[in-house]
Amino acid sequence: MKTALSIAGSDSSGGAGIQADLKTMTMNGVFAMSAITALTAQNTTGVRGILEVSREFLQQQIDAVFEDIRPDAVKIGMVPTAEQMETIAGRLTVYHAQNVVVDPVMVATSGSRLSESGAVGAWKERLFPLAAVVTPNIPEAEILAGMQIHTEADMETAARRIGETCGCAVLIKGGHQINDANDFLYSKTGGRWFAGQRIDNSNTHGTGCTLSSAIAANLAKGCDLETAVMRAKAYISGALGAMLDLGKGSGPMNHAFDLTGPFAE
Repeated sequence: MKTALSIAGSDSSGGAGIQADLKTMTMNGVFAMSAITALTAQNTTGVRGILEVSREFLQQQIDAVFEDIRPDAVKIGMVPTAEQMETIAGRLTVYHAQNVVVDPVMVATSGSRLSESGAVGAWKERLFPLAAVVTPNIPEAEILAGMQIHTEADMETAARRIGETCGCAVLIKGGHQINDANDFLYSKTGGRWFAGQRIDNSNTHGTGCTLSSAIAANLAKGCDLETAVMRAKAYISGALGAMLDLGKGSGPMNHAFDLTGPFAE
């Protein structure tokens, strides 16, 4: 069985972060492991508190995983400090980690900041060069590319700017009132659009974590990048399309739906 490691923060509501990553990886047919960067007290409406783990303990978690069950892919999510990013980059370099997916979580959907403002440079300088693909949403891509994004042409420009600067493939996630959830992938082979359909479902907490984790799981299973993105988009569309509601709001990976087809191969 293929394996995948999530390096991210914990979400006490279960819809995003480590919890969403582990559920997604498992449902996509790989053995999921974790290294927690921070504990958060949050739900779908906001983040009430963040408790960071020390650099030393974060390193111990990563070492413990790699020294016993080597991951076939690594997903990086919420990393609150530049110092933690240095630790992660250093350990992944030591272990020659493969199939690294970086989801640069900076601000929660609720608007709460999840990483220090000075960490933008560390994302780009330390973690992006290790990535097989980086998966920012539009607000994150605006910060990383240093430009505003209003159109699909802007998405293409921003993806190229980030990719050429940092030497990685970039998938900018659509939505945010620009299109019907169409995503643009920029890689060394050029650019490609992945069509999506906006689904009228208020339970979108954790969708970014879910998409990046599904990409990592499919890379772990040997898919090429475009196939991994295509399968991940199909997976998250199925989750949102299930239209199940666990209360006031919930992450899509709390939903149970039929996982026939390619996901669990």
